[in-house]
Amino acid sequence: ATLPDSTELIVTTPGWQPGKPLFAAAAEAGVPIWGDVELAWRLRGRDGREPAPWLAVTGTNGKTTTVRMLASILEAAGLRTAAVGNIGVSLLDAVLGDQEYDVLAVELSSYQLHWSPSLRAHSAAVLNLAPDHLDWHGSMEAYVADKGRIYEGNTVACVYNAADGATEDLVRAADVEEGCRAIGFTLSTPGPSQLGVVDGILVDRAFVTNRQKQAQELAEVADVNPPAPHNIANALAAAALARAFGVEPAAVRDGLRAFRPDPHRIEHVADIDEVAYIDDSKATNTHAAEASLASYEPIVWIAGGLAKGATFDELVTGCAKRLRGVVLMGADRALIHEALTRHAPEVPVVDLDRTDTGAMSEAVREAARLARPGDTVLMAPACASMDMFVNYNKRGEAFADAVRALAAESA
Repeated sequence: ATLPDSTELIVTTPGWQPGKPLFAAAAEAGVPIWGDVELAWRLRGRDGREPAPWLAVTGTNGKTTTVRMLASILEAAGLRTAAVGNIGVSLLDAVLGDQEYDVLAVELSSYQLHWSPSLRAHSAAVLNLAPDHLDWHGSMEAYVADKGRIYEGNTVACVYNAADGATEDLVRAADVEEGCRAIGFTLSTPGPSQLGVVDGILVDRAFVTNRQKQAQELAEVADVNPPAPHNIANALAAAALARAFGVEPAAVRDGLRAFRPDPHRIEHVADIDEVAYIDDSKATNTHAAEASLASYEPIVWIAGGLAKGATFDELVTGCAKRLRGVVLMGADRALIHEALTRHAPEVPVVDLDRTDTGAMSEAVREAARLARPGDTVLMAPACASMDMFVNYNKRGEAFADAVRALAAESA
């Protein structure tokens, strides 16, 4: 591709891959390439208003939930805010619209970060890192490097996951403002400059006067909805960013209590004959499914769909002991079946050789047949949905409809 004459700037949608010929031609000609986030960043304050600081979040999984939790906490603190970016209001609308904000809670994808060279957040968090979108980035290294851009130029806090060393490595590599601090979050007892959990309490040892000896209670684990381990981690990351912005502890608690998760994210649909049915259709990759599977036991797992190049050995190895049974459907179900055969041969598997939308009803019935009182039927597919459904929302709705139909028959 050749650049049109007198091209001075290219503004791209995030989904366009970096290797496109047009971008190569632009790079050769010295023409800058901006994404929508970069454009919004550069247009801040053009109307003479003081631009609102950005509290930014990225990661393979949990971004949307964390940003919405953060916005809920900021609202509880009386701040004018919105969840924006890769969620809700577009950043350009937030920056150029009539609404004035005190601070923005910004979700950023790896695509958006790739095309945002001058972004400088007040504080930012990388929640976790696992292989995803490697077809777009070309390699895990390139994917991780783009995630790491979120820390560049941070002024107050770089929030990382103490259980994921790669996120801390990105903080170490970042070029930040003088005085910017590394703040970890952990599901165990926090050390100095960390947020963590002690006896069912979310505590802060980062934003207190004496980090060596003091810990500030923020909220109870029971205030997090739902209180699954990975969601508690999301809450801690949101709390860290809010505390970096000066939010008081009571607002963290109130904001977490007020937060309601989006549909299809570990959503409890019904209890039928003492079996819980959980919709986690949003678990579209192995990392998200791993977090979901770690939240329950024993489990009858409904899985399958489009694998997007993923492998399932590590996932199955990690959850094998929790599995009562597995129901597979979708285009790439054989990949999961093979991993189950290798690492969990004793677990019964129902392989539904169909990809029509009616397969979900059969999957729920088969799962109900395998389940015993006290079990959880968990639809966490570890795959994308587009082989059978328009999107993960429609897949989740099909699951919920099938569960409700089963409940009606059992009533």
